[in-house]
Amino acid sequence: MSDHQHRHQQEPAAGEEFWDARYSESDRIWSGKPNEVLVREVADLTPGRALDLGCGEGADAVWLARQGWHVTGTDISGVALERAARHAEEAKLADRVEWQRHDLAESFPAGEFDLVSACFLHSYGDFPRERILRTAAAAVAPGGVLLIAGHAGGPSWDPDKHAEIDFPTPEQVLAQLELPDGGWEVLLAEEHTQALTGPDGRPGTRPDNALKVRRLR
Repeated sequence: MSDHQHRHQQEPAAGEEFWDARYSESDRIWSGKPNEVLVREVADLTPGRALDLGCGEGADAVWLARQGWHVTGTDISGVALERAARHAEEAKLADRVEWQRHDLAESFPAGEFDLVSACFLHSYGDFPRERILRTAAAAVAPGGVLLIAGHAGGPSWDPDKHAEIDFPTPEQVLAQLELPDGGWEVLLAEEHTQALTGPDGRPGTRPDNALKVRRLR
């Protein structure tokens, strides 16, 4: 075991205090726009109950509500959730979204959902992402969909950024889910290049990936 691996295994996951401080750095951390992969992959689904894991400032959850979904948005940061609730109220969609604070390493929203979305659910330290995603799969109702989007590496202007975080391939994520044979259908497993604007204002890219699976029973 290398020193880096040892330090990574011993480092605790970033908690509520870390993420509250991160969101308090600015009035808006993210763009306010829903993730493109979510918009693309949910377009053909019939709205029902949706769960947005790591909802942050609420852009995905508010967009889902606008499409007719009843949404539960969850995040570890109370600062982010307050901001998300305000955005839902401004969009006149507060009655379609429930906000819950969860450290997903410790607790998880109750119930079954027709869509469970985990877009860029990455964190620092010893974050049990594989276990959380298996819990997410268990929360999908029969006939429902689990959508997992993640980074596949650093941005073009800093390829080694977040080198301490493991970015698995879609095939690795699928294996980590440990789904029962015959119980799920793979609808999408691909890597793609996401266009971004770099910190200097110039265009850049980042490799991302997505896994979309449907529960059959």
